[in-house]
Formats: sequence, C-alpha cells, structure tokens
Amino acid sequence: MAQTQIVVEGAPRSDRGKNEAKRLRQTGKVPAVLYGGKGDSIALALNTKQIGAILRSATGHNTLFQVDLAGKHEPAILKDWQVDPLSGNLLHVDLLRVAMDVRMRVNVPVHTFGEPAGVKQQGGVFEVVTREVEIECLPADIPTEFKVDVSALMLNSQLRAKDLAIDTAKMKLLTDPERVLAHVVALKVEEEKPVEAVAADAAAPAEPEVIKKGKKEVEGEEGAEAEAKPEKAEKGEKKK
Repeated sequence: MAQTQIVVEGAPRSDRGKNEAKRLRQTGKVPAVLYGGKGDSIALALNTKQIGAILRSATGHNTLFQVDLAGKHEPAILKDWQVDPLSGNLLHVDLLRVAMDVRMRVNVPVHTFGEPAGVKQQGGVFEVVTREVEIECLPADIPTEFKVDVSALMLNSQLRAKDLAIDTAKMKLLTDPERVLAHVVALKVEEEKPVEAVAADAAAPAEPEVIKKGKKEVEGEEGAEAEAKPEKAEKGEKKK
C-alpha cells in the first residue's frame, strides 16, 4: 500500500460565521478545521474541488493527503464533513492530523463479490449485514477496502469479521471477530390460511367498542389535558 501523494491547498482563515463561510464557498473554498496530534486547532479554507475528489476516490475518507499551508505540508485525513442535502455541496470539513509513526483507528469498507452457492443452488437470499469494519494500523498501511469472494457461501452460512484476510503484522481488527458481515438465508414465504379459516375470520362479528359513560373519546395531549381538568375540579369541590 503506497503512501498517497495528494496535496490539498489550504489557507488560514481568521473570520468566522455564516457570511464568511458563504463568501468562501462562492470562491471555490470550503471552511475547515485541522486538529489533533501535537498541534493546535487551525481554522482553514480548503480547495473544494480537491476535497471532493478525495471523497470520490477509491480510498474515500481514509485517503491520506498533505495539507499545504504556505509551503509547509501536514499529513491529514478527513475526519468528518457536512454536505448540503439539497445541492450536495460541501459545507464544512474536519481534518485530523496524522503522525506517520502512530497507529490510528479507521473504518474500512467491506465489499463482496461472486454469487453464493446458497443462492445459486439452494434458492437462498444473500444479505449484507455490516458494510465496514474497524481496524488499527499505521497511516501508511490503511487499506482501501477488504474484498471477499462469497461464492462458497451456502444456505444458513455467515461471513464474519474474523474471516477477512487481514495482515495481522500490520493491522489489528477492532470489530468483534464474530460480527456477521453477510449471510445466506432462506426466502421467507408467508403461510396462507386454509379457506375454512379465512371464511371463519370473515364471519366472526367484530367486538363492540366499549365507551365509558359520560366521557367523550379524546386523542393526543389536548385530550389528556381536557380529561385531567374535570378531575381537579371534583377534588376542589370535595375540599369545600
């Protein structure tokens, strides 16, 4: 796994607030914060296109890149980001400093391929239960993904986290080894009732609704308050 040589243009920003953030976005920049490690938190303006390209890359948010701050490069990864739900534009980004000699915890996606024998031969259904696992490793050893061939998976068989081909010399699995990632299950078919049972259900009279005398049906919080007020009034009359 070669170290990624991606450089993202960054510039410190002193002004904060919605107006400043909006102005930055109009100039092709996205507000960001760089934190973690031994350095202080720094408010930045980053190149939006470069950050977007990282998120769309094969390594995604686990991409290791360099933040260029006036010629000084700081290794970092994307820790969190906010996207406008309507336009899809980046609104804000959090960057985490990376020390190349310090192990870190990351989530890595798990991708399966192949048609399970339990589906092809036994009529089962293949379901993905967990799409990523957490590992601990050095930044340069962060894998892009874990690819698993599920062709041999039979009916009622599971793919578990412990089945992944993890290089234990470089990384440690933090997810529960018994966690089910995918399985082949039987297709559930609803049992149809016999004709006699359906006819009996249709002929059975509906149970009459029981309505308390002197009370109207009320729903929701307003109804609860309406019912509570008369009770308080009755208590007050008894005290008199």
